[in-house]
Amino acid sequence: MAMDKVKGSRYVYRGKVITVRIDEMGNGKVREVVEHRGSVAILPLLDDGRVILERQYRHAIGRELIEVPAGMVEEGESIDDAAQRELMEETGYRARRLEYVGRCYMTPGYCNELIHFFIASDLERVANTSMDEDEEIELMVISIEEAVKKALANEIEDAKTLYALLRYIYGAKERQLL
Repeated sequence: MAMDKVKGSRYVYRGKVITVRIDEMGNGKVREVVEHRGSVAILPLLDDGRVILERQYRHAIGRELIEVPAGMVEEGESIDDAAQRELMEETGYRARRLEYVGRCYMTPGYCNELIHFFIASDLERVANTSMDEDEEIELMVISIEEAVKKALANEIEDAKTLYALLRYIYGAKERQLL
């Protein structure tokens, strides 16, 4: 499949979370691109096998979603450090074991955001949460089975959470096969 070359680019917005770029293509078409530094998502597992999820209001859709803890990678920060920081900020737990399980592009049709996924286990309660000023998060602790039921019933509609659950469930099956 042939790719058209970018003839020129201009930035139309630079914000705290995203930058918007307009690419003028050689064929005369225009592409709108959202640039994002990347992010991490963490599935925290308690010792009893239950997971910590969040109920969080999302302004863009005007309602709450059930999600895994997640957030942006700060400039100069490793993805491991970002995962540990986001886990502590949003749940008050630190992971003694942090396993990288994969990555995916969230919306590659217009955005370059790459999200990295971790399973956090051997959790240690370290502090109260210290969420960002725009976050209102309610923690929920449920079994993996209950999380899957919620996903299948469309009660969990967040793509990164669905991906994290999928990686955990099939990763556990893979580990049993090895």
